[in-house]
Amino acid sequence: MKNPAAVQAFGAHLRKLRESKDMSQQELADIADVSKLTVQRAELAKFSVTLDVLVSLARGLQVPLTELVNYTLPEEEGLGNVF
Repeated sequence: MKNPAAVQAFGAHLRKLRESKDMSQQELADIADVSKLTVQRAELAKFSVTLDVLVSLARGLQVPLTELVNYTLPEEEGLGNVF
C-alpha cells in the first residue's frame, strides 16, 4: 500500500457517508453489489479500493463518485481536500 494515510482517511469518509444515510454495512453491500467484507475492509483501511468498487459504492450510497473520493488527509486538515 503506497499511501496508508489516504486509504485510512477514505475508509473513515466512507463510514461517515454510509452512517449519514442510516445504512448498515450489509445494506450498503447489498445495494452496491459488493460483499459486506469489502465494505468492512474499505472502512478499516485493510486494502485499496479499485475503481469498479468505488463506482459501485458511490451508486449504492447514491452520491456522485466525486463526493465519495472528496476527503481530507489528516496531515492536510485545514488545507483543503485530497481532490
